[in-house]
Amino acid sequence: MINQLKENVELILPENGLEQKLKQAEEENRKLIIKLGFDPTAPDLHLGHAVVLKKLKQFQDFGHQIIIIVGSFTARIGDPTGKNKARKPLTAEDVQHNAETYINQLSKIIDVEKTKIIFNSDWLDELNFSEVIQLMSKVTVAQLMHRNDFNKRFTENTPIAMHELVYPILQGFDSVQIKCDIEMGGTDQLFNCTMGRQLQEVHNISPQIVMCMPLLKGLDGKEKMSKSLNNTIGLTDEPNEMFGKTMSIPDALIDEFIELTTDFSMEQKQDLKLRIQHEENPMNIKKLIAKNIITQYHDLESAEIAEQFFSNQFQNKNFEKKVFEPVLIDSLKHNQNKILLIELCHQLKNDVSKSAIKRLIESGGIQINSIKIINPNEEIELKQQTKIKIGKRNFYELV
Repeated sequence: MINQLKENVELILPENGLEQKLKQAEEENRKLIIKLGFDPTAPDLHLGHAVVLKKLKQFQDFGHQIIIIVGSFTARIGDPTGKNKARKPLTAEDVQHNAETYINQLSKIIDVEKTKIIFNSDWLDELNFSEVIQLMSKVTVAQLMHRNDFNKRFTENTPIAMHELVYPILQGFDSVQIKCDIEMGGTDQLFNCTMGRQLQEVHNISPQIVMCMPLLKGLDGKEKMSKSLNNTIGLTDEPNEMFGKTMSIPDALIDEFIELTTDFSMEQKQDLKLRIQHEENPMNIKKLIAKNIITQYHDLESAEIAEQFFSNQFQNKNFEKKVFEPVLIDSLKHNQNKILLIELCHQLKNDVSKSAIKRLIESGGIQINSIKIINPNEEIELKQQTKIKIGKRNFYELV
């Protein structure tokens, strides 16, 4: 059991803390209380969140109590983002909507029926100002400045708002309220989680241990997977989208995806890594990863259909046999059924800047009826059954 619970964990604080907590629970004949807190800042969970959630599921399978703390209060304040600026606070309506969406998605990984879901506004809304001041008095500014992004911003003379300094204290107070034994999070949450240990000790509660999981890199292969960076694979993405996104990851991410996103056995994971080392085509391994991911969050049949769709759409060179998304001509802004190519592409892909589209056109990344057009200002006649390919993965047909 202990080896399973430690698998893929990047950091445990203190180092022998897990063994001590498991022994304590056995001696006291009780379940450990395992905490995961999240601020519902965006309404969708992705594979990065799943890394921690899968570890929670292991604890749950061994009979321990999972508590999800929804930061219904703290999300209205704004957690420091680690990017030299504070995250924008949310309204109460945003928090409620996102939290409901999160909770529905948790069931894809953990047993929600056996999970306690608690909103930290239940106790933080009740604190009066005097109690807030007393709570803040338990932590020094020097301790807060140990947080890397605070220290960096202070050194660079970048503003740090007072509410940002309070945030880790409030998160730590959540652990006091539920008498948490183990707090889970990504490595970026280490400081906030250790704050829970400190405040529990002040309140004469046996301090929690901290277990930090590695941060899964996003589709760009550089930054951590994050909704704000648009580099995610969402747990609710459609199978075809999941498959295509997984196939797009850089080869350097394959080992990381094998370890952190699949549920292959340890032997299967090792075999896949050896196949990469023996210079097997990385695309073969990515297909296996993609099918495994889709099977986890949808089913095997959907995974097989998505694989077939990908092969036809992106590996079959016959342009006419692709699947094209229908687009109503009347939904496009045009002048007498004519439009500049750059305008057409921007209306079809409005999440991409015009300058990026211009570069894509000039590099030969746009096809109209299987013909490459490299002039952004070429006038296109809007006719039914006109087929448009934008980049590698976007296919449209005018209707």
